[in-house]
Amino acid sequence: MAKKEEKSKNEQLQKRLFLDKKSSWSEYSEKQKAEAFAFSDKYKDFMGKSKTERVCVENIVSMLNKNGFKDIAGMKSVKVGDKIYKNVSGKCIIAALVGKDNNRWQLIGSHVDSPRLDLKPIPLYEDAGVALMKTHYYGGIKKYHWVNTPLSLHGVIHTKSGKIVNINIGDNVNDPKFVIPDLLPHLARNQMERKAPNVVEGEDLNILVGSIPVDDKKIKEQIKFTILNYLYEKYGIIEEDFFTAELELVPSTMPIDVGFDRSMIGAYGQDDKICVFTSLMALLDVKNPKHTAVGFFVDKEEIGSVGDTGAASFVLQNFADDYLNLTGLKIIKSALFERSNSISADVTAGLDPNYKDVHDARNAPVLGFGISVEKYGGGGGKYSTHDASAEYMNYVRQILDKNKIAWQTGELGKIDIGGGGTIGMYLSRYGMNCVDAGPAVFGMHSPCEISSKIDVYTSYLFYRAFLQE
Repeated sequence: MAKKEEKSKNEQLQKRLFLDKKSSWSEYSEKQKAEAFAFSDKYKDFMGKSKTERVCVENIVSMLNKNGFKDIAGMKSVKVGDKIYKNVSGKCIIAALVGKDNNRWQLIGSHVDSPRLDLKPIPLYEDAGVALMKTHYYGGIKKYHWVNTPLSLHGVIHTKSGKIVNINIGDNVNDPKFVIPDLLPHLARNQMERKAPNVVEGEDLNILVGSIPVDDKKIKEQIKFTILNYLYEKYGIIEEDFFTAELELVPSTMPIDVGFDRSMIGAYGQDDKICVFTSLMALLDVKNPKHTAVGFFVDKEEIGSVGDTGAASFVLQNFADDYLNLTGLKIIKSALFERSNSISADVTAGLDPNYKDVHDARNAPVLGFGISVEKYGGGGGKYSTHDASAEYMNYVRQILDKNKIAWQTGELGKIDIGGGGTIGMYLSRYGMNCVDAGPAVFGMHSPCEISSKIDVYTSYLFYRAFLQE
């Protein structure tokens, strides 16, 4: 047997000095890899049932209830070990497991909304032998992604007659789908000369909804009549009811495994429901945390965290008031916030081998290399972001290393090309420590985003360890 060659002193020193970036798959045992696959199956199931922010919150509430959490509405007090939550308008959830040292929070924030198409207030019209509905896109999208793509319709309608109608059309195999037709290549010479943001204009994102006219020459818009009559007979809806509706179009496809080895997941809305699910599961699995563990699930991040259910609103402050009243703590709200630690759980852009030129390869997170912890986001000169302190970065690193969790770091694209915001800047303004941490994905904001199953799993492991602290 040949004698094993000993490493030189410099080689040994290099191993200690250099940062060794490698695939997380090589760092985990076969048992842990199997756990990652099993966990990802649960994640895919959640994703397929949680395509819109409203339904996502309903599913979060259901999971909280099954795990012993109780709505704070009507509660008089809470004690150590109690599990509570507050539902804000059906679009934002704040859940907490009261810890032994309950004058400090370990908080993880994520967002339940994703880019999509919303129906306009007066959407239905007839033209050129078909009926269509007009949409208004929500969040940052490449509009050309959404044409010739099967879509499903979700939402709620409050009818003039007093009914509340929940809509879910297109996700089941036998459901009809909705499609925005694109221009055929034979006639698209002028279209193809446009710049990418204008290849498909916002006002052209109109979905096909029907083509059969009513057999009545006295009706001027015969196809529109057929559609409205169908909606009235099936749901009791009249045209005016679209004014009091929230109807959203999302891809009708279900989450899928990607690759021969099934190591990746393709799905709509992984930004940011990948972090919603992993942080929720972490909260449900935490046992006897030292500090109060908080899950903060907000809406409206994709349009600036605005509104009454976004992170820029007062929902977290209002919950802090509720929390202090229920626990009877004799501290002021600002002291609670300033003692607390937080994670802005959001996805980041993975180093895409097809588009490496937009990344700084040395500082870009790689799919399959573990959760990415990023000191800052924003764009250009770190605009519209927060910037975690060295002390807090070291605190986070110690949690990762102590729990043997595969992780990496990076930033979202080259300095003057990339950039993106999270809810981190709204958490840090309370005076609490905050850093961004989440999985890398390909195709962010597209109808099919790609993530790595091992990154999904390592995100869960980190969030659970953070809350347990």
